[in-house]
Amino acid sequence: MDNAADVLKFVRPGGIPTALLILVLTWFAVQLLHKLGEKLGNRMVDRRLATNQIVTVLRFLLYIGAFAAAVPVVFALTNEMMLALGGTIAVTVGFALKDLAASIIAGITLLIDKPFQVGDRVSFDGHYGEIQSIGLRSVRLVTLDDNVVTIPNNKFLNESVSSGNAGELHMLIQQDFYIGIDQDLETAKRICREAITSCPYAFLERPWAVLVNEVVHEQYFALRLRTKVYVMDVRNEKLLESDVTERIVAGFAAAGIQRPAILYRNAPAAGGRD
Repeated sequence: MDNAADVLKFVRPGGIPTALLILVLTWFAVQLLHKLGEKLGNRMVDRRLATNQIVTVLRFLLYIGAFAAAVPVVFALTNEMMLALGGTIAVTVGFALKDLAASIIAGITLLIDKPFQVGDRVSFDGHYGEIQSIGLRSVRLVTLDDNVVTIPNNKFLNESVSSGNAGELHMLIQQDFYIGIDQDLETAKRICREAITSCPYAFLERPWAVLVNEVVHEQYFALRLRTKVYVMDVRNEKLLESDVTERIVAGFAAAGIQRPAILYRNAPAAGGRD
């Protein structure tokens, strides 16, 4: 007995327009919900990530509700129909949609387990950017150069993903600056501290620091000054990096602090300082 042919006997052709209308209305509702979430997030910045998470859950519920509403309209769900439909799904549709089903289940797992949320800055498989949406099939990540990367949900169940802010608006930003080992370290540290504390994008209520290490940089010994400070809003990540860099570069130039010899000046003469 052909299961596919059996299923067709229970199709209600008159219900197809209604089912399509349900799906179209659901699509418009999802788009409206997305725009509403963006507006609320822009107005209430401190609650933007929470708003994004609620919108994501509501999108899932809308899609599932639309499917549950459309199927009874198109199919007469009798016991005989359920047996035929079950066989068809298991044998035919199951193989065709196994990856899609796995992605949907993975999407639900992502919402429950929360390795990241919409609005988080994450690194995955060589890509870094902000999670734009978590859908039924895939996650959309917008890179910092405004490219949209679409990643199937089930990929996140088998590979490591790094979240920079883990559901928070604030994120730790780390930058490295190098100076010669014969330069004025205390002045350089002061310049770095002033650059951090005067940056308008820095969230100084969280711990910040300027750390110093002696390292081998481009085959020469150098002093590395590492600034660590939280950005107030993850969307200002690059603005903070640019602002801090400009202040430190200008401060080093004004104080006469030079970079490691191999990059910017002549190396010490033989017999000079070790």
